[in-house]
Amino acid sequence: MDNEKARINLVGKLRKEREKARLTQAEVATASGIGINYYAQIERGEVNFSVEKLLSIMKKLKIKSIDI
Repeated sequence: MDNEKARINLVGKLRKEREKARLTQAEVATASGIGINYYAQIERGEVNFSVEKLLSIMKKLKIKSIDI
């Protein structure tokens, strides 16, 4: 799988888990220390983001790394 497909797959999983947890993008962004607009860009696959940001989002969504 190339990088672009992997990123789209990853952000799709983040969105799915956020919706499953019934959280808004703003709630996840705020709890993760990320700007709301930036978080929305992450979910749309428009930006590359750091591992630190990913871990922060995963913590809020209670996602284990093995699930990604």
